[in-house]
Amino acid sequence: MTSGVTSSLTAYTPTVQGNAANRRVPDETALSESEQQALTQLEARDKQVRAHEQAHVSAGGELITSGASFTYQVGPDNKRYAVAGEVGIDTSPGSTPEETLERATRIRAAALAPADPSAQDRQVAAQADRMAIEARQEINAQAKADPALAERRETALNQLVSQVSATPTARPTIDTYA
Repeated sequence: MTSGVTSSLTAYTPTVQGNAANRRVPDETALSESEQQALTQLEARDKQVRAHEQAHVSAGGELITSGASFTYQVGPDNKRYAVAGEVGIDTSPGSTPEETLERATRIRAAALAPADPSAQDRQVAAQADRMAIEARQEINAQAKADPALAERRETALNQLVSQVSATPTARPTIDTYA
């Protein structure tokens, strides 16, 4: 299983004295200018991280092994904001070279689904590319050994390419654990 990328934005580090029951939630109008700016940054980051992770989930379909999980930071308003996240995706090969090729294509699409893929996302996509290359090599080796099998597989692969080409690219403004 490979997970999404992790990053963090440290915009505000709360200093809390006493226990949680004694914390008061500050009124947004009572926040200082720097606290309000930190809050604005945290809110934007939260939206970005959630959208990024949702892009992975939407594109990954049944390959997703765990939904989005987030790392939170407490803002000056004492609310939690997502600053990082990840999604689990099954990167295991299929039971046949054709199935592996199909899975690799879907893994790559899920990894690169966010508008701004992270370094980890690109790493997962590269792993999927390597998986696809190995599957193609195995398909070619089997085709040389059995020409009739090669013709059936070519037909199946052409159908797969047609399906993938006809499928719209999932590129919503979703930003995951970037």
